[in-house]
Amino acid sequence: MVADFVIVGGGAAGAATAWHLVSRGHSVVILERYARGHARGSSHGSTRIFRVSYREEIYSRLAGAAIPLWRQLERESGETLLEQSGQLDHGVTSAIDEIEANLRAGGWSCDRLTPDQAHERWPGMVFDQSVIYSPDGGRVFADRTIAALLRLAEAGGADLRFEDPALGLEPCAEGVRVRTSGDAITARGVIVTAGAWLPTIEGLDAFGIDLPPLRVTAQAPVHFAIRPGFSFPSYVHHAGTDAVDHTFDYGAYGLESPGEGVKVGLDSMELVPDLSARTLEVSPGAIEAAVDYARQWLPGADTDRATAVSCLFTMTGDSHFLLDRRGPVVVCSPCSGHGFKFTPILGALIADVALGGDPWASEWKLPA
Repeated sequence: MVADFVIVGGGAAGAATAWHLVSRGHSVVILERYARGHARGSSHGSTRIFRVSYREEIYSRLAGAAIPLWRQLERESGETLLEQSGQLDHGVTSAIDEIEANLRAGGWSCDRLTPDQAHERWPGMVFDQSVIYSPDGGRVFADRTIAALLRLAEAGGADLRFEDPALGLEPCAEGVRVRTSGDAITARGVIVTAGAWLPTIEGLDAFGIDLPPLRVTAQAPVHFAIRPGFSFPSYVHHAGTDAVDHTFDYGAYGLESPGEGVKVGLDSMELVPDLSARTLEVSPGAIEAAVDYARQWLPGADTDRATAVSCLFTMTGDSHFLLDRRGPVVVCSPCSGHGFKFTPILGALIADVALGGDPWASEWKLPA
């Protein structure tokens, strides 16, 4: 079989890239090692935080660039995928100062509040040191987004192959030969968006790809039922002073997920040394830690009613994204635990790189 591009991995980045490539008239095959809608990677679940409030200006700018593409995806799919229902950050004052400076420099609306003022507005939460509220933040619907992207890609002609992993990449005259469990695929280019499985893809070294050290962890966000009369915005709790703010600063994050309750995600992740041996079970300790946090900071959460899921974070050393090209092979993976809000703009950037563009020279300049 021959295709313009093969995408290895059908999560958020891979599905968004396929959407963009088929819209530009290219033939695409997606190879996904698990079943459609699986829960073994990093893209599953009902909701994710959407925020423009970062301590680093590049991510605020990328989130802003993603908004019109989220709206385009909604129009094409007929789905509600982004709700700008508000998002707040609280915690260490220096972190909140930096966030406020970036929001104001970018022209975003924001409200600086004291902890007492914030508690009066959101009585279901207790606030730490300093608070800033961003009405442009909110939530995106993860499972719904992946389903919409794959549906649109398929409607545009993409060949979606589930439970069919890429077994290896080989250089060939046409570009890349991709070995699969069936017939091999010859492609002009290959885009690897395999998340935690990136180091397991055979043949990357044949294209001069030398991966940086990656750290794969399992996180267990917990949903608590919401006590009557309370509601929650999306939130990030910056409890530490030394961490980078690509994910969160040694604290917590969460949001209200319709039908599930209020989510609590803690900066306490277990290393996953062997993906093949990983189970989806959540340790009692992870739930207990979330309960302890909610009892202190989320009085509107019913800590007697909790559910938890397991998901993977694949982190680079500095928690930035990995996006690079060597010859006909593009690697965009991982997103270091904070990529979902950028899904449609990441798909556009990856497609640009695969087609020979250079996002480092574009108006969306990425960190090198």
